[in-house]
Amino acid sequence: MLLRLLVTAAALFVAARFVPGITHTGTLISLLGVALVFGVVNTFVKPILTLFSFPVVLLTLGLFLFVINGLMLMLTSYLSSQLALGFHVEGILPAMIGSLVVTITAALLNFVVGTNRSDDE
Repeated sequence: MLLRLLVTAAALFVAARFVPGITHTGTLISLLGVALVFGVVNTFVKPILTLFSFPVVLLTLGLFLFVINGLMLMLTSYLSSQLALGFHVEGILPAMIGSLVVTITAALLNFVVGTNRSDDE
């Protein structure tokens, strides 16, 4: 589980480094805090939001999931600012691009490192 947190933190760092509109001005420890917030948001909020928006997801053939992922990154930004972790997302477009970067980076790092969801159980 700690390894997955490190992978998420690395993916968020890549997004903050390469996506205009996403910034992280804190320390490495605060980035781990942002990764923890992101994990909690994706674990508890995202499934509920996906369930309630299921008809829209079906109508858009799943493309609305990109919007949901962007909203989760924006919620992470809001919560991180409340916790003074130094992570900020400027708007929905950087959030959607950033969520795509985070997803791809985390998937590649999980593949290289050899972590997957079944390791946590």
